[in-house]
Amino acid sequence: MKTLWSMLCLSLCIAVVGCGGGGKAEIKEDRLTVGKVQGEIKVGMPASQVAELLGSPNIVTTDENRREVWIYDKVSTDRVDTASSSYASIIILGTRSSDSSSSQRQRTLTIIIKYDEEKKVRDFAYNSTQF
Repeated sequence: MKTLWSMLCLSLCIAVVGCGGGGKAEIKEDRLTVGKVQGEIKVGMPASQVAELLGSPNIVTTDENRREVWIYDKVSTDRVDTASSSYASIIILGTRSSDSSSSQRQRTLTIIIKYDEEKKVRDFAYNSTQF
């Protein structure tokens, strides 16, 4: 009996410890939005602040004057599945029918941020599509 209680307590302790957050890194899915670019990115802003707001860019390149250009490119797909079914039963005869449909929407967001020699935003542009 004592062993059973000891095993039960040990199992409970392991379960409680396993449920803790454990310092997992959280990934923010919706960091890139048109509103964030329009409202928070400003000319003269340092690159470090842009990285805090938007995260790491997908592409880093340089222009003809060797100034950095950061490109963020996000593609997201939303899929909605709908299903309806009906079932009718008569004493001997039963019928069943089901209909299903799905729709898909894809969105893209491309942000281009150009920096000056001091790594401050000198210009930025964005393009958003939905189809």
